[in-house]
Amino acid sequence: MKIVSMDVIKIMTSRSPVEGAVWFPVIIRINTDEGISGIGEVGLAYGNSQNAAFGILRDFSPLVIGMDPFDSELIWSKLMTKTFWGQGGGTVVFGGISAIDTALWDIKGKALNVPVYKLLGGKTNRKLRAYASQIQFDWSKTAKALSHASEYADAALKAKAEGYDCVKVDPIGFDLDRRWITNSEEWKMTGILTRDKIQIAYERIRAIRDACGSEMDIIVELHCFTDTNSAVQLGRALEELNCFYYEEAAAPLNTKLFSEIAREVKIPIASGERIYTRWGYRPFMEDRSIHVIQPDIGTVGGLTEGKKVCDLAHIYDVSVQVHICGSPVAAAAALQLEAVIPNFLIHEHHQASLIQENIATCQYDYQPENGFFEVPELPGIGQELSEDALKKSEVITIT
Repeated sequence: MKIVSMDVIKIMTSRSPVEGAVWFPVIIRINTDEGISGIGEVGLAYGNSQNAAFGILRDFSPLVIGMDPFDSELIWSKLMTKTFWGQGGGTVVFGGISAIDTALWDIKGKALNVPVYKLLGGKTNRKLRAYASQIQFDWSKTAKALSHASEYADAALKAKAEGYDCVKVDPIGFDLDRRWITNSEEWKMTGILTRDKIQIAYERIRAIRDACGSEMDIIVELHCFTDTNSAVQLGRALEELNCFYYEEAAAPLNTKLFSEIAREVKIPIASGERIYTRWGYRPFMEDRSIHVIQPDIGTVGGLTEGKKVCDLAHIYDVSVQVHICGSPVAAAAALQLEAVIPNFLIHEHHQASLIQENIATCQYDYQPENGFFEVPELPGIGQELSEDALKKSEVITIT
């Protein structure tokens, strides 16, 4: 079997959970001479990098054409070592490697007529516990900005009514005027926080705890909007609310900052959507400054590297919650990996996955039942783009 062409696809029909924000999933479809194709996603649907994601796949595709898709380790190594920039890393480069790698695994599963989890070692997890992610956007098919603490409680109760026993919320993302933090000059969360800002965040989390009771796990998401000083302040205030873990409390470029936060805050620390490959995760493992890693299959290095990172984490008693914020292609790939790893903790079900435009980009709609996912049993990663999405997408074919 040989790779004969690659389609670089920018999905134009999906919608961001944040009103007015960029949201363009970028997919690679690898085609073979035996008529089998595989898909993978760059984990950069949001932010300001979708053109870079599209471009890196255009740049990398010619290096892969003519190779055997079963040689995924060889292809991974080639993209890492023969592209010059690969060994320097970075979000876009690893995003390109990740999408191609996932598509190769999709081909292998389809060629052998088995789901990818079978090829990664088989299930150690029969059902996957999930959490309702980003409830500051509410928990419904239509996202909105939440401000008052009572609104956060109501959103969490909606998730609880659907069977979730865990929610994730960013208590500092929106100011009191419902402006997202990056659009508000006054709503700054770095440095030393004033008491009123800490109180607003505390009351939002407290409202969720009071409404849902002690049986609801609460993940606190900070999106790196805090720094070490403010994260320690806020974390200490939240300790009494028994939070499940404390996510992206600081930017991951300086591992020593995480060591201080982990030492000063008595909540498990999580990070990883902006950490890539074994090399990126290694120092966090060695100093035990992260207790939950959150690798994104679309940026960590694909399924090949994602499995290695999760195995590395297992050595250090670190749990895994795969980061998912993209199209249903990203979610399907994550489910395949999570089924296999013994240190799986919980699956992220993002509010974006409830939006009909996003669901419609693919043929299969995987949703949890009573807060748990079944692992897809279709060959490969178990997902395909819909014909309507393909017709309306920007597509470039490389041969």
